[in-house]
Amino acid sequence: MTTLLSSLKVIARPEIAVKPPIIGKRTRLVDKLKQQLDMAECFIQGSEFEAYREKSVKDPETGERKKVRRRITVRPWYYDSEGHYYFEVRIGIKPIELVKDKPAIDVGDKAKLPDTIKLIIDAVEKGELDEFILKAAKFPTKKAKASAEASTEPKSEAKSDTPAKTTK
Repeated sequence: MTTLLSSLKVIARPEIAVKPPIIGKRTRLVDKLKQQLDMAECFIQGSEFEAYREKSVKDPETGERKKVRRRITVRPWYYDSEGHYYFEVRIGIKPIELVKDKPAIDVGDKAKLPDTIKLIIDAVEKGELDEFILKAAKFPTKKAKASAEASTEPKSEAKSDTPAKTTK
């Protein structure tokens, strides 16, 4: 070794611990809640909410990939019933039931929406909603349902109206 490299401390590569999957799910939920917070603040101010997502697109002329900002539609998780507002925490399109058969959070006046969403963000970051996040992740998908139904159905033999051909 040279004198420069000998001054470095060389060790075996350390094991890197794998992060639990709940951390990524928590982060995604917090990102969605922050988006809902921005939307609620725009709603209270009376301004239009715009959300963008970066998408990688291949240029047909040069063949290079470049990132393009595309506007996306975000549906609000809050709703109004006769001037009284409610909020639902959602994983995908399904609302989380914080209490059995009660997914809605009573907010009251629309001015309280941002404070309620901030409170929920704090609860998610502290891990208070982890059991609900994990339970929501176990919903069967359409593909899983179809494969489960296919495996439980008895296999029937295909019958045709024409007689089978016999060789002589």
